[in-house]
Amino acid sequence: MARRTKEEAQATRVQILDAAERVFHAQGVSRASLAEVAKEAGVSRGAIYWHFENKVDLFQAMLERLRLPLEELARASESEDEPDPLGCMRELLITALTRLACEPQTHRTYDILRYKCEYTGELLGLRERMQALSLECDQRIAKALSNAVNKNQLPSDLDCARAAVCLHAYMEGIEANWLLVPNFDLAQQAPALVDTVLDMLRSPALRLTPGGQVPGER
Repeated sequence: MARRTKEEAQATRVQILDAAERVFHAQGVSRASLAEVAKEAGVSRGAIYWHFENKVDLFQAMLERLRLPLEELARASESEDEPDPLGCMRELLITALTRLACEPQTHRTYDILRYKCEYTGELLGLRERMQALSLECDQRIAKALSNAVNKNQLPSDLDCARAAVCLHAYMEGIEANWLLVPNFDLAQQAPALVDTVLDMLRSPALRLTPGGQVPGER
């Protein structure tokens, strides 16, 4: 009986997340209320507060559902025991773009994140969380790139921190531009788009000088 209750609670949580995704996508996060989410989910507001502290917490959980399926590849690219960290990163990035193109849930959630969320009022706390997640993402990318350097897959003098910022911005730009104007087959072009940014990592502009100074700096 206890197991069934736990399974039912998990099913309710998923039901709420699915409803939030639909409501946020239709109305935008700022305009949507938890009462509307509860109505869409067919539950009480109390059920929402049982699972989520507030709208920010609910939104964060919705984003977490996108991240989890990619976590195994992300961890592999960061692992010192992984013989092909750059290959894992390539697979991760291609999978992320393919899921965006082919999975309606992923498409809606990214659309909410990029174009239907204002970091104002009650969502100011969400801005802080997103800033923290962005910084963490840069750090994890840099770690994976450093791992690839150690496996002789990237130049030994690569500025991993700056390269991580460039790679992160490139991927977010592809996603945001395609969501706004989906005028090409993202899934079909995903491998080429990813290979383009991985080739960029070998650019001399991303190298450190022997003294640790970035080329062009004084």
